[in-house]
Amino acid sequence: MTDATVGFAPQKPLIRLDRGPVTVVLLALLGGTIAIGALVDIRHAVLFLIGAMLGITLYHASFGFTGGWRRLVVEKRGNAMRAQMLMIGVTAIAFIPLLTAGNPLGQPLAGAVAPVGVSVLVGATMFGLGMQLGGGCGSGTLFTVGGGSSRMLVTLVFFIVGAVLGTAHLPWWLAQPSFPAISLGATLGVPAAIFVTLAGLAVVAGITVLIEKRVHGTLERPKAPATQGLQRFVQGPWPLISAGLGLALLNLATLLIAGHPWSVTYGFGLWGAKIAQAAGVPVSSWEFWTWPAQAKALNASVLEDVTSVMDFGIMLGAALAAGLAGKFAPKVAVPVLSLLAAAIGGVLMGYGARLSFGCNIGALFSGIASGSVHAWLWFACAFIGSLGGIYLRPVFGLDGFKK
Repeated sequence: MTDATVGFAPQKPLIRLDRGPVTVVLLALLGGTIAIGALVDIRHAVLFLIGAMLGITLYHASFGFTGGWRRLVVEKRGNAMRAQMLMIGVTAIAFIPLLTAGNPLGQPLAGAVAPVGVSVLVGATMFGLGMQLGGGCGSGTLFTVGGGSSRMLVTLVFFIVGAVLGTAHLPWWLAQPSFPAISLGATLGVPAAIFVTLAGLAVVAGITVLIEKRVHGTLERPKAPATQGLQRFVQGPWPLISAGLGLALLNLATLLIAGHPWSVTYGFGLWGAKIAQAAGVPVSSWEFWTWPAQAKALNASVLEDVTSVMDFGIMLGAALAAGLAGKFAPKVAVPVLSLLAAAIGGVLMGYGARLSFGCNIGALFSGIASGSVHAWLWFACAFIGSLGGIYLRPVFGLDGFKK
């Protein structure tokens, strides 16, 4: 020890990170971008990177629908749901005019608009129940798997199983009573569609305010973060509102580059179908996979599927965020009942998402932002299913409803 060091304690690094995972993920992102650009095209490579940014945002803000809905029901705190409504509203203001114009920037744009029928009612209810047992929604499953959660890996595996089963049965469900797809933008015009959408979102947000104030007397204030400045940006946590606005911008970027909004669960069904086909299951003879777009996807590389490429990006982005935060630590020891809940929840979500044309991202977020009426039915039914899941969680040793 020299005179220069006497009286000085060793400095802790400002930013602690898991160097191994961070290095591996950065190399994977670089290699993936180059490979996708070379094997497919630059557009898919850019969408892969947008997926990574989505994963970073979701992880750093812990921005999931499952926990936010459960917190409103159990704790009567609605800040997460209000952030979700703001995110959807901001996106709708941009989406509805663009989608109504159809081809404003030289590329055809298609919204997340789907029929309003029995398949949505049943599928969304199943999805809501499943996401509380599984522990995450569509996007939540991806970013927590990327962050190193072994339990959520089980949820993802069975999510894929349920999605494949859903493709086997979807034609039957589509034959059940249904109204055609209804676009508010096409039906009401852009100004009225935006007004109706924002009004509906404001009502939901207002209900959460009333519930929270009735129980607690005041709205919850954000806790002071343990990190600030650059350290907070790199390691999180990010504010829910900022993350919601970031997700809105990334969804808009997805629409403009991909030609359709952000979605998650189609990729799961495609991966499962390819695995099943490789194992000798005659998937290609199922009616769903004989439809032209589905047959093309089944016979092509997964790297040519936009949803799959973005899903891969989300998982890698979340892994990078977890490594930067020094939290990439997979938990191996998970109770058997919890794993059972993850498996049941995964199957319910996969099957339900296929029936109802998407999950919390493709059906709810992108659907409402696109002005689709089916998305509002999805929201209501998924929330009802979520209530059932919250009450069932204690059966599997999970935190549930507190009386």
